Amino acid sequence: MKRRIFIQKTAVASAALSVPSILPATTTSYKRILGANDRVQVGLIGCGGRGTFVGKAMQEMNNMQFSAICDLYPKHLDRAKEWTGSKDNAYKDFRHLLDQKGLDAVLIATPDHWHAIPAVMACQAGLDMYLEKPLGHNIREGQAILKASREANNVVQTGTQHRSAPHWEVIREIVQSGKLGAVRYVRVWNCQNTYPSGLGKVADSKPPEGVDWDFYLGPAPYVPFNKNRFVGTYRWFLDYCGGIITDYAAHRLDSMHQVMGQDAPLTVSATGNLYDIVEDGGDIPDVLQVTYEYPGFVVSYESLRNNAHGSGGRIPGRKYYNAKGDTDRPNGLAFYGSNGTLFADRIGFEIYPEGDKMERQEMSVGDSTPDHTKNFIDCVRSRKKPVADIEIGHKGSNACHLGNIAFKSGLKFKWDSEKEEIIDAPEATKLMGRKARKPWDMI
Repeated sequence: MKRRIFIQKTAVASAALSVPSILPATTTSYKRILGANDRVQVGLIGCGGRGTFVGKAMQEMNNMQFSAICDLYPKHLDRAKEWTGSKDNAYKDFRHLLDQKGLDAVLIATPDHWHAIPAVMACQAGLDMYLEKPLGHNIREGQAILKASREANNVVQTGTQHRSAPHWEVIREIVQSGKLGAVRYVRVWNCQNTYPSGLGKVADSKPPEGVDWDFYLGPAPYVPFNKNRFVGTYRWFLDYCGGIITDYAAHRLDSMHQVMGQDAPLTVSATGNLYDIVEDGGDIPDVLQVTYEYPGFVVSYESLRNNAHGSGGRIPGRKYYNAKGDTDRPNGLAFYGSNGTLFADRIGFEIYPEGDKMERQEMSVGDSTPDHTKNFIDCVRSRKKPVADIEIGHKGSNACHLGNIAFKSGLKFKWDSEKEEIIDAPEATKLMGRKARKPWDMI
């Protein structure tokens, strides 16, 4: 079936392009057979900071090229034209990109509220996909992406690049082998200091020239343009994301799943508040603490917005990810075993023994994004499952979303991971999705 069929008209049309509907599950699409010397043709949807960073890492491989790019912000699109070389196939509407012939895959690095619709449509177009985390704005969107991917049988890599970093497998072996002893408690934290004004108070205004603000909002509620809600700082607003937990913790809760060998909690509860940082109009909490009960152990997740020190031991002189001070560890995990405590993050790990029960150990690594993008392109060719495939990404995203649901509802609830249902808590169940703004209420 030609890819153009998949862009359909509905009763509601925009000036630029008729709004698409999500096609039935029986839809199929043309899939190019890659030869040994063929370059993988990738379309980039979202050319901002993350799309540029991941895209440039992917571009280091000589066996792929960006043959189409898309961003509704002209500044980002113009910049991407230069570094991708894709000047003739540059779009402001992702639907035009998905309609382009000859694509093999897409890299989606849009704001979180614009993950699900392009992702589902990319699956229906028969394209493989590198999708930034979290899978969707909420659990229901993640379920829709997972369903579309299963029906398409495509290759999907979630942008949780910890899965491509070698030290996490070393940590997993240490924990699973029993070397660390009985691990019954795990801590995960993300700390930053934007006290007292956050992004600062900014008045509503006109959007930048060339930006279709209504399109940017998409399925999110309509509000006037405000710079704080736009690219780079949208994560302070729950209309477009899940806050710090779905951003930073998406990596670390997924790594906890990898290490502990469990990928779904039994119960979830949370507490926190938006105490001080209200001047910028954002609505994510200053303090969030989530307790997850997994089979055989408990996980505590903590995020702070008024203190960037973080927690845990550290080797003197070592620089930690996102640290501002010499003694800070603002992001990390700690596995508390009966033989020792293992502190970890994306740059490595350290073990602090309980007395003489085990030896000190440490390991340092570099950024794993290039390896993660290479794994994706390799799997596009081999048709093998990537290291952070759609199932892994969905379960990691669910943990984050469940933490937010517990916080918003004020409830402790049970999670049925097989049915993907919250048990006997209808108020919490309502928060698994949201009513999307028309005409984007399609999944």
